[in-house]
Amino acid sequence: MQAAELLAQIETHRRVLRLSTGELSYLEWHQGQEPLLLLHGMVDHAMVWVGLAEFVQDRYHVIAPDLRGHGNSSKPASGYRCRDMIADLEALMAQVGWPSAHVVAHSWAAKVAAVWATQKPQAIRSLVLIDPFFMNSMPRWVKLTFPLLYRVLPFLKMLGPFETYEQAEQQAQQLKQFDGWSPLQRAIFVAGIEQKSSGQWSSKFAPQARDEIFEDVMEVAGLTKEIMTPTLFIQPRQGLNRTSFQLKPFRRYLKQLQVVQVPGHHWCFLVEPDTFNRAVASFLDAQGNADVSHS
Repeated sequence: MQAAELLAQIETHRRVLRLSTGELSYLEWHQGQEPLLLLHGMVDHAMVWVGLAEFVQDRYHVIAPDLRGHGNSSKPASGYRCRDMIADLEALMAQVGWPSAHVVAHSWAAKVAAVWATQKPQAIRSLVLIDPFFMNSMPRWVKLTFPLLYRVLPFLKMLGPFETYEQAEQQAQQLKQFDGWSPLQRAIFVAGIEQKSSGQWSSKFAPQARDEIFEDVMEVAGLTKEIMTPTLFIQPRQGLNRTSFQLKPFRRYLKQLQVVQVPGHHWCFLVEPDTFNRAVASFLDAQGNADVSHS
């Protein structure tokens, strides 16, 4: 299947929730019943979850939002802290009638999910954290390095602007998340950029979201007290979290933690989807079986 055809097929799953703060765009697969919420990382959007959603859709009611500031969701001038993201997610869950859900979260969104699970554990049935980024709070002086981080972090290179679509595509093909340049990866790229009134091309991700997310990441600690929520830590072999030292805070605070290594890097769900999908599905299905055995 070509990328354009695949993109059109994926867009049939598109829904929009209108909130007082703007619109929250999301993809939905509703063949199964068990609620499953998929949260993408910074600069990405909901379409990165298509492979996992299709893998588990027969058993789960899957929702993958474009978090505010990303993809097709609204991009207000401010309001990109963990508490804002959580408020959007709670409104989305209320809209579909979910009192709680299984949550899968990647990178920065793993921090949002950890904060959410700490504050409202009753809302999270189980948690899958994929190669979390900036889980701890950081000293204030780190803010001085933000301009440097903006220049060197590879995934921010897609912000643009690019003079032509071809330049944007050339840049994308040099980034890890697009290794292999499959039809799905190309569809993800196409869905994540837009042409501006100037004629230039850039990511749909909002620069103001970048700035506020980084500030919030610095100030807020993701894990601050023990959490009893069953949690799976996905550890890509070439990911950000490769040492036992990096896993220490997770082992300290997450009292029902499992760690599974998978091949690939930070975007393992895009470059090694088969192994990744099986690992997540196995964990999620085990939670359902545990619920049945205790009922």
